[in-house]
Amino acid sequence: MDRSGNLATEELKMDEKWIIVNEEVRRPGAMTREQYILATQQNSLPRTENPQFYPVGIYGWRKRCLYFFVLLLLVTMIVNLAMTIWILKVMNFTVDGMGNLRVTKKGIRLEGISEFLLPLYVKEINSRKDSPLVLQSDRNVTVNARNHMGQLTGQLTVGADAVEAQCKRFEVRASEGGKVLFSADEDEIVIGADRLKVTGTEGAVFGHSVETPHIRAEPSQDLKLESPTRSLVMEAPRGVQINAAAGDLKATCRKELHLQSTEGEIFLNADTIRLGNLPVGSFSSSSPSSSIPRQTIYELCVCPNGKLYLSPAGAGSTCQSSSNICLWS
Repeated sequence: MDRSGNLATEELKMDEKWIIVNEEVRRPGAMTREQYILATQQNSLPRTENPQFYPVGIYGWRKRCLYFFVLLLLVTMIVNLAMTIWILKVMNFTVDGMGNLRVTKKGIRLEGISEFLLPLYVKEINSRKDSPLVLQSDRNVTVNARNHMGQLTGQLTVGADAVEAQCKRFEVRASEGGKVLFSADEDEIVIGADRLKVTGTEGAVFGHSVETPHIRAEPSQDLKLESPTRSLVMEAPRGVQINAAAGDLKATCRKELHLQSTEGEIFLNADTIRLGNLPVGSFSSSSPSSSIPRQTIYELCVCPNGKLYLSPAGAGSTCQSSSNICLWS
C-alpha cells in the first residue's frame, strides 16, 4: 500500500512538472525547445583563433592562356571582317546584284563578257537593243531542246568545221511576214524564196532527176545544161520548148544528131535552110575538063537510107548518075 502510494505521488509530481514545462514553453517570448538545442550546439563548437580565406577565380598560367585565346579570337574576327569587306569590294556586291550581274524584275541581266563553266538552263536569252548577242566557245556551241520527259528533241551545234542541226524539221523564215524561205525534213527540201541563185563556178550538181517548170539564166548571162560523162535527158509529156528570142540556137554533138517524131512531122520554118558539108556526087564526062564550066548549082538527092548528098545540076536530074555515094553509106 505504501509502495503503491509513493508511486502515485511520484507520477503526480512528474505530471505537474510536465504541465509546468509546457506552460513555460507556451509563454509568449519564451525560447522553444528546438531553439534551445540549436543554441547549445553552437556554443559547443570549437572556435579557431586564426581563420583562413581561400581565393575564388582563375590565376596563374590558366589566366594567361585564357587571355591569349581571347586575343586570338579577337584577331581572327578582325581578319575575317577585313576579308569580307575586301571580297564585297572586289566582287562589287550591291543591293541589285554582284559585279556585272544585276537582278531585275524581268530576270537576270549580265553586262560585258560572261563565262559559264557548267551547263546553263534558261528560258530566254536577249541582248541589249543597241548591241548583238555573241556566244563564243573554244570548241563548239551546242544548243539543246528537250521535252517534259527530258528527252532530246532538237540540237544545234556550231563547231569549227561545220554547223549541224538535228531535229524533225528545219525551217528558215523571213523576218517580215514569217514566210518560209527554206525547210527540210526526211521527205523533202523546200526552197520558198522567189529566186534561187547559184554563184559557184561549177554550177549546181544534182545526183538525181530535177523537176522544175522554168529554168532561166540571169540577164546578159548564158544558160548551160551539161552532163560531162553521161547523157542529158529532158522529158515532158506535153512538149519541150526551147526558145532563143534574140540569139542563135545551136545543137552540137560528136556523133549522130537524131530528130525523130513518131506520129507527127519535123517542120523547119525559116527564110533560108542550109545544109553544110554534104557530100558532092560526080559523074564521068567525055568532054575535056577545060571545056567544063565552073559548077555553081547542085541538086539535092536522097539515098534509100535517107542520106542526103549533092549532085551537079544539069538539064535533067543527075542523081542517078552520081548515086555511087549511096553505096558508101
